[in-house]
Amino acid sequence: MTTTRQETDAVPVLQGLEDGRSSERLRAAMAIGTTPDPRFVAKLVERCAIEPDFTVREMLTWALTRHPVSITLPALVREVRSERAQARSQALHTLSKIGDRRAWPAITRALLSDADDEVARSAWRAAVVLVPEGGESALAVILATQLGRGERELQLSLSRALVALGEPTGPALHAATTAPDPRVRAHALATQRLLREPDTGFEFAIEEAKRVVALGGSGREGR
Repeated sequence: MTTTRQETDAVPVLQGLEDGRSSERLRAAMAIGTTPDPRFVAKLVERCAIEPDFTVREMLTWALTRHPVSITLPALVREVRSERAQARSQALHTLSKIGDRRAWPAITRALLSDADDEVARSAWRAAVVLVPEGGESALAVILATQLGRGERELQLSLSRALVALGEPTGPALHAATTAPDPRVRAHALATQRLLREPDTGFEFAIEEAKRVVALGGSGREGR
């Protein structure tokens, strides 16, 4: 089989993605994104699953967004079913950047409640971007099942996702304010506050909500 000049030129770029130096991997990803080539898509997706450097992962995602959706979308949808958590998380992140709603069926309830925090966080963000018109309320109900989960940073990510859905989030949050778990109630109250007053800081909103819950209130009295 004859090796073409184009195939030969691709070799050092692909090798660069495997280089032990993050600076070289970054350079290789940038080169691929600057001059997109469908032959690189599979390797970019594969590298996303194992790349340890955040900056390089972001460049890999950027490079993927530079390629035709007809090629990247099927590869990324397959990847969200990977057994490797980073593969799922990065594929979801990339799908949110591409923003093509044809990927919506891949955003399953299992991903939205994934045991891995980074996967769940990426799924929340992708879902808000990809949800079809009219599906916001149903998505809010699913996202509300994750209220109270994790530490402050993860809770903030979920609140931002719910707030981004806007008004359709209201009923799901309202129901969560009477949940048995005080963490869920506090998180729901804080998110309601952010929905009403976007400029309110999450720290202030969650601390105020925790005080309300500690006093046995739902935050609705007198409203």
